[in-house]
Amino acid sequence: MSLVLSKDKPTARYEQVKLYIIERIETGEWAIGHRLPSESELVELLGVSRMTVHRALRELTAEGLVTRAQGVGTFVAEPAQRVELLELRDIADDIASNGHEHTTRIITLDTIRANSDLATAFEQRPGARLFHSIIVHYEDDTPLQVEERFVSPHFAPDYLDQDFSLTHPHRHLSGISHPEEIEHVVFAVTPSLDICTLLELDEPEACLQLMRRTWVEGRVVMKGIFTYSGSRFSFVGRYRP
Repeated sequence: MSLVLSKDKPTARYEQVKLYIIERIETGEWAIGHRLPSESELVELLGVSRMTVHRALRELTAEGLVTRAQGVGTFVAEPAQRVELLELRDIADDIASNGHEHTTRIITLDTIRANSDLATAFEQRPGARLFHSIIVHYEDDTPLQVEERFVSPHFAPDYLDQDFSLTHPHRHLSGISHPEEIEHVVFAVTPSLDICTLLELDEPEACLQLMRRTWVEGRVVMKGIFTYSGSRFSFVGRYRP
């Protein structure tokens, strides 16, 4: 008997598959080293497509919750130590503190409708209205960061009215309210052609991408995607265990 996931929930189907697996890991039903059902078994059990299951398992693997062995199966992973990036800093302050000049280039300031992924990130329904910005930050004449943000209009109603060549999104949003909760995820990515152009990369190279979500009063108010050339930038964290 298959367990069919709800088609009425706004959450994307692959996210529902992820939640199904995560719940069984967190409750201990599936312990460390437990072999998950195969993709075919999950398709039959949950009533979703193989592509949906494949994406869910791929993302869970990237997040370190499961490991996949070719020809063997998928297993609950040993929890990895995670070091949080604790400090939120304005890139303009970082550049200035190193004795360099910070400038910006505004690429996009507009309003969009949330697709399924953004709706999930903001815990809203698809089609929700969001403010959207893309800004390139320069250290002297070198593009250091491509900053893409999605912002809740309820939190920052005048976001699109700002002159971000004078103030910066980080300062504007922090001036409204400091986040009560922050999520950071760092990836190594192969940049798109658009990112290569904005970062003025002669040829594609590995880039660092920081994805950030912030919460105020229990609601997601911002999702940011910050992309850096791997040869020009590195993240440093220091903590006391």
